[in-house]
Formats: sequence, structure tokens, C-alpha cells
Amino acid sequence: MVDILLTKIEFLKGVGPKRAELLNKELGIFTFQDMLDYFPFRYVDRSKIHKVNQIFDDNVYYQLLGTISNMKTYGETRISRLTATFTDETGSIELVWFKGFKWIKNKFLPGKKYLLFGKANVFNNKFTFTHPDIEEYNPEDRVIGESLQGVYNTTDKLRNAGLGSKQIAKLIKTLVLQSWEMIPENLPSSLIFQDKLMNRKTAYYKIHLPSNSNDIQLASYRLKYEEHFFFQLRLLLNKKNRQRNTKSVIFNNVGDYFNDFYKNNLPFPLTDAQKRVIKEIRSDLKTGFQMNRLLQGDVGSGKTIVALMVMLLALDNGFQAALMAPTEILANQHYDTIKRLLGEMKVSVALLTGSTKQKDRKHILPALENGDVQIIIGTHAIIEDNVRFKNLGICIVDEQHRFGVAQRARFWEKTHYPPHTLVMTATPIPRTLAMTQYGDLDVSKIDELPPGRKAVKTTHVFQEQRLNVLSFMRKQIAEGRQIYVVYPLIKESEKMDLINLQEGYESLLRDFPEPHYRICVVHGQMSAEDKDFEMQRFVKNQAHIMVATTVIEVGVNVPNASVMIIENANRFGLSQLHQLRGRVGRGADQSYCILVTDHKITAEGKKRMETMVRTNDGFEIAEADLQLRGPGETQGTRQSGMIEMKIGDFLKDEPIIRHTRKMVGLLLDQDPSLSKPEHQSTKDYFNNNFASDFDWGRIG
Repeated sequence: MVDILLTKIEFLKGVGPKRAELLNKELGIFTFQDMLDYFPFRYVDRSKIHKVNQIFDDNVYYQLLGTISNMKTYGETRISRLTATFTDETGSIELVWFKGFKWIKNKFLPGKKYLLFGKANVFNNKFTFTHPDIEEYNPEDRVIGESLQGVYNTTDKLRNAGLGSKQIAKLIKTLVLQSWEMIPENLPSSLIFQDKLMNRKTAYYKIHLPSNSNDIQLASYRLKYEEHFFFQLRLLLNKKNRQRNTKSVIFNNVGDYFNDFYKNNLPFPLTDAQKRVIKEIRSDLKTGFQMNRLLQGDVGSGKTIVALMVMLLALDNGFQAALMAPTEILANQHYDTIKRLLGEMKVSVALLTGSTKQKDRKHILPALENGDVQIIIGTHAIIEDNVRFKNLGICIVDEQHRFGVAQRARFWEKTHYPPHTLVMTATPIPRTLAMTQYGDLDVSKIDELPPGRKAVKTTHVFQEQRLNVLSFMRKQIAEGRQIYVVYPLIKESEKMDLINLQEGYESLLRDFPEPHYRICVVHGQMSAEDKDFEMQRFVKNQAHIMVATTVIEVGVNVPNASVMIIENANRFGLSQLHQLRGRVGRGADQSYCILVTDHKITAEGKKRMETMVRTNDGFEIAEADLQLRGPGETQGTRQSGMIEMKIGDFLKDEPIIRHTRKMVGLLLDQDPSLSKPEHQSTKDYFNNNFASDFDWGRIG
């Protein structure tokens, strides 16, 4: 049967080719289905008609019935405005427009009755309506039962083409009335019955043409459920496909490299969480299928130790390992840490970044290709075309959200088979996001810190308390400790922020004069050589204070640094603040984080400060960050392959996400290829919308 919802939108009555082109470009609406999936962002109650003398509050929507007169234009060019008087039997109120004068003047006739709908504003102590919706009143047009009307987002280009919210609502009403009986069901009937879901065609009718708020609630739940269901179906099918069909090398042996390190080089006993994660990874590596696992762990939880032990497993089985980091600072940090941890072990480790000199590359690249280099650590430089491996067995990607999918996939081109992949992040991921953005990965979590680590004490102070902060800094330096002072730098080209850092540096030079005190500076505008030179001064304890931007957010490990001072802390997000705080607390001494702001701080900024002071738990902070900022900002740039939600919400729908993931899992356990007759409509919908080239034969 032909699906009517795949019909091009230009064939809907009232659209046509020109409007269809605009709907394509402005709203991404190409088909009847796209139009049905263009949901109202709110609803207004048009059942009640108010009187002018009943307007008591601003920022409240009112519907009035009356006449329009006394149109006047004021001002010139850009600051001009058009006013009119709206009158009913109880009084008059002013209407105001700032554009579209010619069209508005010709639209309204004296003596005719009009319905006005809009938000009341206060101007010069009087109520006015600015750019209200107005239509000619015809009692016969008012349909009983349509008290709630959807309000739809639109654009200036669409409005100019006569497609404002009201016109879009009319088109959608036409579409719903024309096609709703033919809307096919796409969820299994057993699921609809079990979860008491509204059927699909009724849900579309009620979401666009509701009679009451209960209609909206039930229809919205059904459509959210459906969207999350197919999202999870896509993720889990991809995961099962990879688990069953992507062959990779087998790591059966636990040999001398792993055992020697475990017995002789571990700096401290592994935590139970680290042991559990290594066991999960070892289990993957023995299956013969490619491992694709996400390792998440808070700052300082010991992910690097786990990564090294996994790489040593590769060496024990005759394969090479690669570790890729997003910045040179972090790559250098990993290289230094791993070399230190390996000690005298006979393991060949090389570092390859954009700054690696040509003479060093001439040694590294051939040694990598013939297998003499066993572990390569670097930036994206290690996936360049001229970098070849003899037998790459595993690649580890740190802070993986900073790399695009295409960059990570370059490792596949380096071998005859897909290497095992372990992606790591020190930004703890809330459960909701783990089930959505990373739902096709296996997830391991290190959720405890190594023994002996003292929690960082965090305080929030205001600018006028700076003398107390300076006194505290002097005391810490006198005790042999080092200090970070971080300034915000939102974009590395913003001169104002660099001046901010420069002024802070100059102020600190006055408060901590040479030669008694030594200060170094690191920021993103510096060359790699200068940055490394300044960083090394701090690492070698040749500087007491490091003045920096967020360039030190990851990858800096100085156990002697015990104080992190974050200036203008309200300009940072929670996850960034947590990452910065993680630069201290790495030694045996008590460490401190001081958040400095002025009193001009938003309510959201106050919540961020309160959260940081209250807890050191990265997972709790990640949940709070998700609540404050929403999922779109939590991980930065959207990753390729993510489905954009039409009605679902990753932030608010966690119960639905958890439930649909469970239901999809049960469905695929019973019918992996959805071949049963009762699942045919679900499979058809999936194929039409998400997986036209999906190979079901690889799933069974």
C-alpha cells in the first residue's frame, strides 16, 4: 500500500510549488509526514472573548471582539510606527505595529468587526497590543470543540509569503482532516495494548486539533514514545550488527607485558571499579568481534592506568596500540605519564604531534610501519595519510567528543580489519545522554577515586574578598605549594578576554613581585613552543603561580599544585568548572578551589556556584549541568548521525527513554530481524525513515 504521508507537500491544498519551496528551505518540510510532525510549541485558548475593561495584566494573552479605527503613522524610516484604536462596548485600547504598514492600512475597514488575539503590554502606563493577530469575525467560522489552538513557529520569509502561525495551522488542519484516517500504525499492537498508548492516527489528530489539555497530554506521550522507540531501535540494531558482524583480532593472551606491569609498576592498588572495567574490556577483546566501548570516569579516577593496561594486552598478543588526544598538551601529558608508569619495562613508545620535528618523524614513521614502535601516542597527527602501522590492534581516543566521527574512523583505514576501539571521557555523562548519544556503545564507568585522594575544598567568594584570597595564596606558596589562576577565554580571538588575562597577570606581578615570587603565563594565542616552555616551568616548580585560560582544562598534571583560583567563574559552564577543579587534588596535600565572581551574577550562575561548592561528584555535576543547560550544549557540537528530535526531549523524557530502550531490547530478543507478521509495520516504518540501506540479513 502506498503511504499517503510520503506525498510531496506541494500537493497539499493551499501550498503549491512556490510555498512548498519555502517550506522546504525554512522548516525542512518536504512531505505530508514532515508537516504532521511540525508540532505546536504552545496552545492558546480561543474559546473565551474578553472585554477591553477585563484587561488587568501585561504579558497575558487576550482575545477581543470589536472594531478598528483611527489609524495613524508616527516617525520616519526605521523608528516609525503605526497605531490604531480597537474598541468594544466597554472601552478602547491602542494597537501598535512597527512594520507592514501598507498591508495593515489596507486590511481593516471601518465598522467591520474583528477578532483580536495577542499579548497585552504596558507602555506609558497604558495597555497596548503590539503586532496582534487579527481576523475578520464570522460567527459561522467558529467550530465548537476547537477551544485550544496550536501556535506554530514560523519565519519572516514564510510570513511574507502568507505563512504565519495561523496559516500554517490551517494547512495542518486541512492535512489532518484529509489524511488522518489513512495514517498507518507503526508500533506493535502488543506494545500499544501493554503501555496503554493512544493509537497513532488519533495522536496526530489530538496533538494538532485538541479539545482539551488531556488530549494534548495523551497525544504528546504517544508521539514522544514513538520517536524515542525508533531512536533506540536504530541504536540497538547498530550495536547488535556491530557486535555480531564486525570481525576483529582476538586478544587471548595475558602475557609478560601485562603481568610485569601489574606486579612491579602499579603506583597504587587498582580500585574495584578499575578491576571491573578491565574485566569488561578483556571480555570484549576475546570475542573475535570489534570492541567499541565508552570508558567514562571522573577527573583523577585512573582512566590512564586502565588505558595503559589495555594497550599492554595488545602488545601481549603481538599487536600495536594507539592513543589519540585532542590537544598537544594532553598528548604530551599522556606520553610523559605512560613513560613514567612503564619505568624500565622494555616497551617502545613514541610521541607524534603537529610539533614533532621532521628529523624525529623520519625515525618514528618507519619504526611504526615495521612494528618497532609498539605504542604511539599523539594528536590527530597519528591518523594522517603518511602514518602506517604494521598491525594496529587497538586505538584509544581520549576526550572523544572533541573528535568527529570521520576522524575516529580513520583508524579503520590503517588496518586490514577494524581495530578494537576504546573511547574515554573525563566529563561524566548523565544516564539520559548515555542512553541516547552513546546508546550504540558498550559503556564502562569508573565511579570511585583511588584511595588516599582528598576531596578538593571549594569556596565561592566575591571580588571584594580578594585581599583574603591573596593572603591565602601567600600562605600556600610559603608551604611550598603552587597555584593556578584561570581567566575565561570564550573564543581565542576575543581581545577583551586576553586583556582581562593580561590585566590579571600584571596585577599579580604587583602582589607577588619578583624575584621572591615567579609567575608563568599560558593561553591559546601562544605558540606551542612557548606554551610548552611556560608549562614546563610550572611542572618543574620553577614558577609559583600559573596564570592561564582554559587551555589547561585537560592534560595538566602537577601534583604539587594545590590551589585553583577561577576568576569570573560565572562565565564558565559546570562541566568546565569541574574539569578545571580537577587540575588540583592530585597530590597527598589538601587542595582548594576558589570561585571568584562579582555580585552581578544570574540565578543560573548562582546555581552553578552552589553546585560546585556542594559536591565533588562529577556525575552529580553532569546531571545538574544537563538540567541547567540542556543536552544540546553538554557535549558541544552535535555528533554526526544523531537524530534531531521533533517532539521528544532528551532532557525531560528520561523515563520514556529508559522504558522504550527496555521495550526495544525485549522486542529484538524475541524477534531480532523483526520478521514476524505482527512486527511488519514497525519494520516498514524503520526502513522508510531510518535504514533504507540497512542489511537485516546481518542481524538474525
